[in-house]
Amino acid sequence: MQAWSQKGTERPKISRSPAVFRGSQHHLAGSPGKVWALEQRLEAVLALEPVRNFRSFLRCAGGNERDGASGADVRFHRGARPCLGGGRKRGQHDQALGRSRGGFSTKTHLKTDFGGLPIAFHLTGGEASDNRNFETLLDIGPDINPRAALGDKGYDSKSNREAARQRGICPAIPYRSNTKDMPAFFPKALYKARARIEQAVGKLKRFKRIALRCEKTAQNYGSFVALALGFILIKSVHTA
Repeated sequence: MQAWSQKGTERPKISRSPAVFRGSQHHLAGSPGKVWALEQRLEAVLALEPVRNFRSFLRCAGGNERDGASGADVRFHRGARPCLGGGRKRGQHDQALGRSRGGFSTKTHLKTDFGGLPIAFHLTGGEASDNRNFETLLDIGPDINPRAALGDKGYDSKSNREAARQRGICPAIPYRSNTKDMPAFFPKALYKARARIEQAVGKLKRFKRIALRCEKTAQNYGSFVALALGFILIKSVHTA
């Protein structure tokens, strides 16, 4: 600490080091230059964005501070927490979560065979459209080319029908009432088998952990969905 003499007229040189806390004591008593530096950091924090953890911002700014200078308080240690803007991704990004009319939820796109047994599934946010995930459902699962693909009106589009025909699959998707140039023929007898898909979805929702989305990450939630579908397959084998 630099001494201040009342007799002299010259002011002592103030250290311009970015570290505010030095030594084993964490106080602001000292030269006015350090307090001025702290005010500059406060203005910088308010100019950027509101930060909940202000100590982490000071810790990142004082990068030349030694690891052992914080004493017994581990919260001042640089390795205790990630610094502000350290590149670590948090939150609900890419976790198959989205807000729809039903609330904040996850949508499970299920692919089954003609008997209603699950083959594969795909997770998206609750706001995702069924129409844009039709080609994904055609490509996932075992390498088997089905003869027909059944879906509700949510999959009605020319691009989806063309994608199915390019794979040698007959699309059995009903047309919307406002569709222009609607064909006269539609395979109604084949489309009745779509009820088995709805029954498979109902069996999946019987699992409380699946219906409530108790997992935070999409990987954990997908693992439980696969486990529940496995239970459905095992039960169908024993009851056959």
